[in-house]
Amino acid sequence: MDKIRTAVIGVGYLGRFHAQKYADLPESELVAVVDVDARQRNNVATELDVPGREDYHGLEQEVDAVSIVVPTRFHYEVARHFLDHGVHVLLEKPVTTTVEEARELIDLAAKRGALLQVGHLERFNAAYRELEGAIQDPMFIESHRLAPFKPRGTDVSVVLDLMIHDIDIIQSLVRSPLEKIDASGVGVLTSEIDIANVRLGFANGCVANVTASRVSLKSERKMRFFQRDTYVSVDFQERNLAIFRKGEGEMYPGVPNIASTQYSMDQQDPLREEIAAFLASVRDNTPPLVTGEDGLRALETAIRIGDLLDGQRLG
Repeated sequence: MDKIRTAVIGVGYLGRFHAQKYADLPESELVAVVDVDARQRNNVATELDVPGREDYHGLEQEVDAVSIVVPTRFHYEVARHFLDHGVHVLLEKPVTTTVEEARELIDLAAKRGALLQVGHLERFNAAYRELEGAIQDPMFIESHRLAPFKPRGTDVSVVLDLMIHDIDIIQSLVRSPLEKIDASGVGVLTSEIDIANVRLGFANGCVANVTASRVSLKSERKMRFFQRDTYVSVDFQERNLAIFRKGEGEMYPGVPNIASTQYSMDQQDPLREEIAAFLASVRDNTPPLVTGEDGLRALETAIRIGDLLDGQRLG
């Protein structure tokens, strides 16, 4: 196949990185970058030596695939435009602002024969790939995703901004219907929820305790999984994994031997891996690793959590 003609819609903080990857990957020909902010658009266009555009309309005739990295409230409008013209779309998370919008995009992509991949970046972290092989039947999960405050992303709550990463990971590994949600959270520096704790109860008995904060002093992205005879700890930030399994015999009377295995993954670029996987799906006409349905599932749970938190605030 010839090079895949690509573009990035929205080249702010994260979109600039998308554009850099497309410009660098050998299977991609970056055709244009688009942003309503002239300064941002011109900076990225100059850096990568590609045309910059203010408006994405008409670009569908010149590209095979796009990344959409605009504010969440515009995801549906922009993605619908490209999918309706058969252009493959990598859409940043959360997929849309409503469940109905997400379902429409999924149906439209299928109707037009276009791929819809959702940007749940942590799925392309090397630590997640090791984690997948270690988890069989988790029964308790503890998750912490903490970050210092940054104005970027505060148009949505911390649930849609940060926690949705862990919601996606947990639901992809538990593989059981979600039955119960308990949630609490507060706004600290914004009018939205800035720190939240959620307890998810699944039909198979698994429970996940999930905390997300964007008003912490340090960054942390850790999860702990407990299953029969096994404890698994993963640090997505440091890209390491520790597995502790019940071994043969006893350390001393009544206490079983514990066998441990430590993994430390090489530093890699999850965003480059994500975009390369997207382009591979376009080239080979194979389903994306993170589908529109995956994005919808995470969004549905995040919205249920958000409704609970809003009810507490208004109550």
